[in-house]
Amino acid sequence: EAYKPWYMHRTGHWLGLDVHDAGEYKTGSAEEDWVRLLPGMTLTVEPGLYLRPGSGVPEHLHGIGVRIEDDVLVTGDGCLTYTNAPRTVAEIEEVMRHE
Repeated sequence: EAYKPWYMHRTGHWLGLDVHDAGEYKTGSAEEDWVRLLPGMTLTVEPGLYLRPGSGVPEHLHGIGVRIEDDVLVTGDGCLTYTNAPRTVAEIEEVMRHE
């Protein structure tokens, strides 16, 4: 619950004919209303944090946002990740040095 002031989006969305394809991961309020992932489905996994002024974070961190997105295909035995986004601080800093 502590992260909620900085996490205003969901963890991802469906991919299909549109970049943000139609539909929700959950179709109702009951626990069994979650959509079951099946082979062939594609979705994103993209947690993001956004630190806004007045949200209880130090001023020098205001305006910082971080989101790492992966595009994923559900397979019969797991998933195939189409993207290869950097994840560690060192990897991200290396990418930014070359931008």
